[in-house]
Amino acid sequence: MENIHEMLNKVKSGEISIEEAELAIKKRPFEDIGYAKVDTHRKLRKGVAEVIYGAGKSADQIAGIVRTMVENDQERILITRMDAEKAVKVRKKLCGTIGFDNRENSLPSGKIGFGNGSNSTSSGKIGFATENGTDNHKKEAILIDYHEDARVGIIGDMPKADGLGKIVIATGGTSDIPVAEEAALTCEFLGNEVVRLYDVGVAGIHRTLSHMDDIMGAKVIIAIAGMEGALASVIGGLAECPVIAVPTSVGYGASFNGLSALLSMLNSCASGVSVVNIDNGFGAAYQASLINHMK
Repeated sequence: MENIHEMLNKVKSGEISIEEAELAIKKRPFEDIGYAKVDTHRKLRKGVAEVIYGAGKSADQIAGIVRTMVENDQERILITRMDAEKAVKVRKKLCGTIGFDNRENSLPSGKIGFGNGSNSTSSGKIGFATENGTDNHKKEAILIDYHEDARVGIIGDMPKADGLGKIVIATGGTSDIPVAEEAALTCEFLGNEVVRLYDVGVAGIHRTLSHMDDIMGAKVIIAIAGMEGALASVIGGLAECPVIAVPTSVGYGASFNGLSALLSMLNSCASGVSVVNIDNGFGAAYQASLINHMK
């Protein structure tokens, strides 16, 4: 939107012609790079730019999409479902050997390799920075902040929180944290303040009840659980805000990789509980952010 405003101001001031502006706008809806049609107009339409789903894409494809987004002035980029091995390869595609040694899987010298979720203050900068050496090795800095637990890569700085309230993210167990971190980082990427309540499942209900202030004070709650998925119903019966339930694939055989939790959450008797797909932390976070920004 800011780029459109800037362009219109240039037309107004006479810096560019109406025809030049018209051509630039026509070119913006998407850019076809062969294996992907990058939606450069999505932020204009929906308020949030396109997010890259890393699973099923090669490192070459992810790097190419990132470059296209950067060339089209996308300042922040979120990449989900990108494993650590692929993240290293994406780094190499984006930056070659700048700031790195020659080992195949080496991480940037002098930088932390990977973040560890919510407690990470400088989570794995694995992109590249401008090298001050020879002219042949100078490139513009593109840093990827990689969070291994969440399998999430972030390019650009996190925005300041501008939502109406806090989004609480609660998990039944520690095993649910990877999905929770995908949700938490997505919420923060979208400009939300996040409160993490991890391992507060119904096997020890006192753990849940010890966080009543957070639960009652939330604008939206994301309840994440595997096994029988009861956490969403319990929280849904305590909170007055919307609860978004995320079933996870955590559990033994009869959990059917999350199907048991999914059906349990869909059949919740607690009012105000909605459900997203199995392990879909991103989808829950996006919906929670929309709710937290409704004015």
